[in-house]
Amino acid sequence: MSESCHSRHFTWLMKSCFPNPQHHHPQAQAQPQPLHLHRPISHHTTISSLPDDLLLECLSRVSSSSLPSVSLVCRRWSHLLSSSTLYDLRRRNASIYHTVFVFSVTDSGLFAATLRFGHAYSWRTNFIPAGDCGEGFRGPLSHSRISAIGRGIYIIGRREMVRYDAWTGAVTARAGMVFPRKKFAAAMVAGRIYVAGGAARTSALEEYDPVSDKWSVVAEAPRRRYGCIGAAVDGVVYVIGGLKIGASESVVVPLAAGAEAHVYASSMDLYDVEARGWLRSRAVPSGGCVVAACATAGFVYVLTSHAVELSFWRFDARRKAAGGGGGFGEWCRMKSPPLPAQVRLDSSVRFNCVSVGDAVALIQVTGCIDDLLRRSGRSTRGLKEGLVLIYDGAVGEWSRGPDLPEVIRRAACVSVEC
Repeated sequence: MSESCHSRHFTWLMKSCFPNPQHHHPQAQAQPQPLHLHRPISHHTTISSLPDDLLLECLSRVSSSSLPSVSLVCRRWSHLLSSSTLYDLRRRNASIYHTVFVFSVTDSGLFAATLRFGHAYSWRTNFIPAGDCGEGFRGPLSHSRISAIGRGIYIIGRREMVRYDAWTGAVTARAGMVFPRKKFAAAMVAGRIYVAGGAARTSALEEYDPVSDKWSVVAEAPRRRYGCIGAAVDGVVYVIGGLKIGASESVVVPLAAGAEAHVYASSMDLYDVEARGWLRSRAVPSGGCVVAACATAGFVYVLTSHAVELSFWRFDARRKAAGGGGGFGEWCRMKSPPLPAQVRLDSSVRFNCVSVGDAVALIQVTGCIDDLLRRSGRSTRGLKEGLVLIYDGAVGEWSRGPDLPEVIRRAACVSVEC
């Protein structure tokens, strides 16, 4: 990649950002100029000679589909693409959209599917060969967690982590966690990622600083959880549900299903990042198994599964809202998703829950609900793999979105503004 660029590298950008004078003055004709032996040399302005502020204005108007090409023009453009100023300019120009990213790993590489809200309402799939994924990524994403900082999407595995650029599609290796984990909780607060659970030998809460690319232990969690889910609102990290792992460090409890020391935890632990301390734990209503959870618009939404039904709950997490936080800590039952009645989800069917503005997207990333119905002797409903349901918090109603692409299975999801 060169250090600088010339206008020929992106003539289409010049055409889109700067008008052609001939289009406004068709009557103007070039006049022949007399030949001078000592004619002064003229200096033409190119894109590479523009100051950063003007170049950022131009780049802020480039379509999202062209951003991967922008990063390849030269190092300067690639550097400007990482600028927070460009992100703010694109937001001002209404070029930022709520986008759901779904990732799936195969032996050949990484599949990334995107669903952009407020745009063409269909999935777009991108494939990154294994050789382009930095040092590579191992293990199913069902054991991993994903968190986003700006346009950077961090796929956190048991022993490794990669960063996926939502604009360019570039994948780079990042530092792995201090302790190996799987099926843990992850959430982002103030530009840093926090993880907890997923390990039988430690209760450490870890913090990741993307600037230094380092993980550090910042606290010890009150409970050891496996299969838990993370969310964050108003500077508080929520570690929700999962299996409760035995608390004694001298006894290593196997993670096999059916062990008496493991029970489904119908509670969530709250960690205040600013105060560096744990708040009072909260019980999840109805005592069911937490299937999926996410945070949006000051609330934590939790989907739970019981022996006979699914229930959808909203927890008021607005600690810093005007008027002192109002109903912080209050639970409210919301309308359940339109799934077959009296169905109990097991480990063969998994959902991810992600926030999309004020809405919630419930995405089936593993398994088939029709198979559950068939095993119980009931008729199927046409609910196969890749189901996507959207909950509109403003009206309290569910709608069905486009199903996941067939190549995306055993996946993990995240929502990004990009």
